[in-house]
Amino acid sequence: MKFIIVASLVLIAVVSAQDKYTTKYDGINIEEILKSDRLFNNYYKCLMDEGPCTPDGKELKKILPEALQTDCAKCSETQRSGAIAVVNNVIENRPEQWKKLQAKYDPENIYFEKYRSEVGTTASTV
Repeated sequence: MKFIIVASLVLIAVVSAQDKYTTKYDGINIEEILKSDRLFNNYYKCLMDEGPCTPDGKELKKILPEALQTDCAKCSETQRSGAIAVVNNVIENRPEQWKKLQAKYDPENIYFEKYRSEVGTTASTV
C-alpha cells in the first residue's frame, strides 16, 4: 500500500513538473543581454538558425513556438515578465531584427496582435 502511495506522489510530481518550463535559466540577466550587441546577436543568430546556441539559447528556441501559441501558459512569472521586457526592447531598439524574428516565429501575425496590448506597444508589424 505504501508503495502505491509513494508511486502516485512521484507520478503527480513528474506530471506537475512537465506542466511548466524549466526555471533553470530564470536567473539570466536579461538587461545585460539586451544592452550588449554581442550577447543579443548571439541569441538572435541562434533563434534565426544563423549561429550556434548556448544551452539556454537552445532551450529558448525549443520552447518559443509553444510559448507563443499558449500565451506562455507553462512560463514562470520570471519568464513571462522577461518575455514582455525582451519584446518591448527589441521592438523599440532593434526593429529590423524584430521583423525577422516575427516573420520566422509569427508569420501570420497571430500572436503579436494577440499580445500587443500586453507588451504595451504600438509598433508596426511586418
